[in-house]
Amino acid sequence: MADTEPYRAGFACFVGRPNAGKSTLTNAIIGSKIAITSNRPQTTRHVIRGILHQENSQLILVDTPGLHRPRTLLGQRLNDLVRQTWTEVDAIGLCIPANEKVGPGDRFITREITDLRAKVIAVVTKADLVSKDELARQLMTVQELGEFADIVPCSATTGENIDAVTKVLSGHLPESPQLYPDGMITEEPERVLMAEMIREAALEGVKDELPHSIAVVIEDIEDEEVDGSPRKRIFAEIFVERNSQKSIVIGRRGERLKRVGTKARKDIAKLVDQRVYLDLHVRVAKEWQRDPKLLRRLGF
Repeated sequence: MADTEPYRAGFACFVGRPNAGKSTLTNAIIGSKIAITSNRPQTTRHVIRGILHQENSQLILVDTPGLHRPRTLLGQRLNDLVRQTWTEVDAIGLCIPANEKVGPGDRFITREITDLRAKVIAVVTKADLVSKDELARQLMTVQELGEFADIVPCSATTGENIDAVTKVLSGHLPESPQLYPDGMITEEPERVLMAEMIREAALEGVKDELPHSIAVVIEDIEDEEVDGSPRKRIFAEIFVERNSQKSIVIGRRGERLKRVGTKARKDIAKLVDQRVYLDLHVRVAKEWQRDPKLLRRLGF
């Protein structure tokens, strides 16, 4: 009688410079939105765990902030989060976009993760944005970057080769019993996910330094009944660093804040599977990215 394939369970994370497609790839593999995405670098600020249940494995994906040159105390703390995560996982997917040249940032991160115990897989993201010839050249360049257990191209947008990335990562997990119960796709508290969805909506269309200055805190959640059906009433505060930024987030006659609320409310309603009333306020917390007390207040 043939041996059955052993059950594997463990942790993997995607790392890379900012805007390399880590969060989009995490959501594509999990099949549900657990990490916010934006074309703005350094969107991810929290370590979010997504859980993929498969027949012979359980893959826990840890989405991390992009490693970058820190200019603030917040930046330093985010880099510390990334490095701590690296030491705790079984497999690391180094994300390198297919449509951007391999640069100093990629080489720096490769050197940083070379001596870790985790198996390192190079994941060439955004493969849909280049021709086959350009992708082949990028794969050759990545191969010269370091020694990888595997190199896999993929596109989280089209779904191309996502199964291959999942299979490769799962294959490098240790033999282990199941770590999380069936049906659980993330261990993040709902409040964290709600705050992130509001921040994602607030990031849309803003320019310059403002994306880095936006933070969101859920102050209170009340369960109520309206017209015979349940509804969550959520009170949230959007923090910025200056009055000029507050004006941008609110917009003329409050129109921009209204759009933020509409988008976030729809996303949160899907998350909690019920109607949502969202009460948003914008506050100024001067230079919060550099203030230890304010960073603690805002959850960093």
